Amino acid sequence: MTDIQTIRRSLAPDLESINALIAESLSSTNPLINEVIGRYLGHKGKQLRPMMVILTARLLNATATQRLIASAASIEMLHNASLIHDDVIDQSSTRHGVPTINTIWDNHIAVLVGDYFVSAALQLVISTGDLRAIGTIASLGRLLSTGEMDQIHNATNHSLSEASYFEIITHKTASLFVACVEMGAYASDADERTLDIMRRFARLFGQCFQIKDDIFDYFHSDSLGKPTGNDLREGKVTLPLLYALSLTDHPEHDKINGLLTRGSLSDEEIAGIIDFTIRVGGIEYAEATLRRLRNQAADILAELGPDADTTWLLTLLDYIISRDK
Repeated sequence: MTDIQTIRRSLAPDLESINALIAESLSSTNPLINEVIGRYLGHKGKQLRPMMVILTARLLNATATQRLIASAASIEMLHNASLIHDDVIDQSSTRHGVPTINTIWDNHIAVLVGDYFVSAALQLVISTGDLRAIGTIASLGRLLSTGEMDQIHNATNHSLSEASYFEIITHKTASLFVACVEMGAYASDADERTLDIMRRFARLFGQCFQIKDDIFDYFHSDSLGKPTGNDLREGKVTLPLLYALSLTDHPEHDKINGLLTRGSLSDEEIAGIIDFTIRVGGIEYAEATLRRLRNQAADILAELGPDADTTWLLTLLDYIISRDK
């Protein structure tokens, strides 16, 4: 049976090439930049995005050329840039238990290093000479920013709807995974029908990833490096709570809705909102949504035909849905 560790072992040589290229591309004559980046790269995340690039290429019978490695590296660098900037915006002190750049140094340095990652990503994707890949990276930066701005706008204006939630997570999270499958598909010179299938799959994959992340916010976890209720502290209303708020006949609805529209919340109030959300089935609703989206994603991949071995991509999807951090 294929599992995530089997996939990681199979992709290890390609991931090592990607990581080596990232380190090389970020190398600088400035000792402070090298110190900050060296420390940052010493703590690698799950690397789901470069894995998605390589798995897509393999699915579509493309080999891991230097062009593909560079494309995957550019996406991973742009993703890391967004995380560094997010930590500044959210004033995060840790990420997955590791101190953030803005905590060890300061916001000024974190923003500059994030910008440095963006520029290096652009330089790297340009080196591929593939205008489609360059277009993907250029569009991606815009979509990530749009998603964050939409989230801020909705939080400020207390815009609470499931449709707007899905639009935000499609921009700020799913767009990265869509970019990954595009890079993998470009390497195989896939036709438009295949590209459309992979994009639709990746969009659902990214939505599942973010919904799972949002569920985590309702439970304490040291490994996540963020406190329970962090989204609520930032004014973000995610899928579990959106479902809870849809129960307009519930006797506690008006009280909870009033708290959310008021603005700043105390720890006790946040705990009360979390308790309400869990009691009325918000987590179960989000988990049912994950299962529904997973089945849709599997049906989409099946459109590639019986000869396409989609096992590993589906294993990756199942992993992000079942993960505990």
